[in-house]
Formats: sequence, C-alpha cells, structure tokens
Amino acid sequence: MKVLVVGGGGREHAIVWKLSQSRLVDKIYCAPGNAGISEIAECVSISVNDFDALIDLVKHEWIDITIVGPEEPLANGIVDAFEKEGRKIIGPAKIAAQIESSKVFAKEFMRRHRIPTAEYKVFTSYSHAEEYIRMKGAPIVIKADGLAAGKGVIVADTLDQAFEGLKLIMKERVFGDAGSRVVIEECLIGEEASYMVFTDGETILPLASSQDHKRVFDNDTGPNTGGMGAYSPAPIVTKQRESQILEKIIKPTIYGLKAEKIKYKGVLYAGLMIKDENIYVLEFNCRLGDPETQPVMMRMTNDLLEICLAVSNEKLSTIKPQWQDNASVCVVLASAGYPGSYEKGKLIKGLEEIKKLDNVYVFHAGTAFLGTDYVTNGGRVLGVTALAKEIKSAKELAYKAIEKIHFEGMHYRRDIADKALR
Repeated sequence: MKVLVVGGGGREHAIVWKLSQSRLVDKIYCAPGNAGISEIAECVSISVNDFDALIDLVKHEWIDITIVGPEEPLANGIVDAFEKEGRKIIGPAKIAAQIESSKVFAKEFMRRHRIPTAEYKVFTSYSHAEEYIRMKGAPIVIKADGLAAGKGVIVADTLDQAFEGLKLIMKERVFGDAGSRVVIEECLIGEEASYMVFTDGETILPLASSQDHKRVFDNDTGPNTGGMGAYSPAPIVTKQRESQILEKIIKPTIYGLKAEKIKYKGVLYAGLMIKDENIYVLEFNCRLGDPETQPVMMRMTNDLLEICLAVSNEKLSTIKPQWQDNASVCVVLASAGYPGSYEKGKLIKGLEEIKKLDNVYVFHAGTAFLGTDYVTNGGRVLGVTALAKEIKSAKELAYKAIEKIHFEGMHYRRDIADKALR
C-alpha cells in the first residue's frame, strides 16, 4: 500500500519511521517532510493546508490512505475535504477537531459532560479579563482560545506576569485571531501526564502513557513551548489511574461527542494534571502529541498501518495493543531563542555517529539540507530518542548520544524524565 503522511516535524518523522516497518507498506510520501524524513520517504513540497494539491497528489500517485500529523489542517477541515473526494484519511472532521482548535468549545463541552477540569471563565473583553485576574489573584492560567502551536497557554505565577500575558494575547495579538477570546482558569498544581488513544468512534485503543515537558528551561521554568522532551511510560499513570482516565475522561469525551451528533475518529489526546487521586483535563488535542509520539512509537510493537486501517474501516475492536516492556526517553534539541525568534541554517554535526548506536534514533523536527549537509530549519530541531530496559538507563543513553551532536546555539533541557526517577 501507498501512504501519505501530512506534516514535517518530529511527530511525523516518528510516524513515517514506524510505518516504514510495516509489512503492508510499499511506499511512503510525506508533505512537506524534512531532511530526516527524506531518508525513508519521498518528501513532496506541499503545504499541510493546501488540500487541493494534497488530494491531487493522492489521486495521481494512487495513495491508499493519508495520516495527518499536525492540528492545523485538521482544524481547517482536511478530513472533510478528503472524505468528500472518497479518500481514506485518519483524523477527526473539522467539527470534532474543535476539541483542540477552540479552548472555549473544549471547556464548555467538559462542563456539559461533567469531565473534571479546572474552574474557568471566558472573556472577549480585555478590561473584563483584567478585572477578573485582579479579583482571582495569582497563580493563574491564561489561554488563547484558538490554535497557537502549543504556545498559547501562559501560566502566570504573579499578577504582573498575568497582565503581561493577557496583553500579549488580547492586545498585541501575538497569536493572531486565536487571541480574540481567552479562557482564564485556576492554576492546578500536581504532576502532568499525556494520555493518547486511537478511536473509530466506538472502540478505544489506548496508547502507552507518556509525559511531556512544556517549559523551555530546566525545573519547568521559562515560557511554554511545543515540548522539550518526553518519556514513556509515565509511572504516575498507574493501572488504577489509567482505569480512572478511561472511565471518567476518555469515554465520556468520545461518547459525549457522539451524543451531540459528532463522530470522533482518529487520535484523542488528553493532557492531564494528576493531584493525589484527582485527575483533571488541562487540554485536549485532536492528534498525536509531539514529542510524546517519539518515545511511544519506539515502544510500540503493533503495525501502525494496521491500526490506521482499522480506525478508517471502523474495525478497531480487532486490534490488541502491543508494547515492548521497556522505556523510552526523547530529548529535544532546540535553536537558540526558541520559543521566541531564532535563526535558521546552522550546520548540524554528528548525526552520522548516532546512526552507529544501538537503541537510539534521532527524529528530525526542524531540519533541511544545504547541499549534502544537515542544517537547522526550525525552533525544535531534533528529538534524540533512546530505548532501554528502564527510564533511568534510557535517559542516560539519550544524553550520551546528545554529546555527539552539535549546532551553533543548540539548547536542550538536562532534566528530561527526572520526575519519573524521584
């Protein structure tokens, strides 16, 4: 079979890498892809939001199924466009993707279906939002309503930080129209975890638990990013807590959407805050997490294409999840200045040395070729991912591999997975 993966980041590289192991796959295309992906797939220079060009590619190349990585095309209706043309595609329709594309939709949905989440209020007026923040005090969380590449959430520890964040979102519009409405919510304190499932609208296939590291600096300091590293499994997601997540969050979400005449097919991601025996939803995503996908795919022994076909054909009940009984850690190497402004085109050295290592794989996120050399082409550049018997040894292996890699301004956190070792 021929498969198209839409996207060009680390998540998409991990998806392509996993698909390349499938006995069912004859050829993989990726649009637009990146330098690393081009080593195992044919990269096509088409924007993730150019639906007409993507559909033309699928028709011309006789591609059997398309898998969407990033949230933006899902929010813009890529699934609706493909299905109108009778083409197989994995992901939720535009109306279902609102679970991520609108924080307001998600919060109000959770309220209707009694899904545990933080107390909140919605504002379209800057002055009313400012007044509410002053009344509630800090710490407090401010979220842009729309998509902001994982950066639209400001966790303010002080009132000054809160007012500055509100100004950035609503007045300066650093996230564009995503900041026309904001959700202001209480700041939940606990430990975060990521929980992802595949679903065909009826059956739910859980993926291995994982934990992301959102803040740019060690000890969870600095601004939010798209993710600076992840590990799987997340020890805090015990069997008892996993049962609670499925029964009180995942099932009520998928079946609640169905009750509202919205069929949800694809991946549902719940970003969770765990405090004692209470589990709250911080956010929902309508796709696989990045960088959580990297360690999760390293551990998966299922054929990913078989899962995707089962989702598309609504036969997910025939698939049983299979995981390696070990751990994986991914550390993101970022450009200097990320998540703010950064330079591109920095020469990357050492990647050929990594290929000689066992149980280590470097997933490319923001890379390109300059001649035959790899160069930086994004904020998050690489995801060095290691597999080992336990989290401690996987972490050590990942950081040892990083010592072989260099590019000007390379920045990474040095405490990825530390929480799992406490």
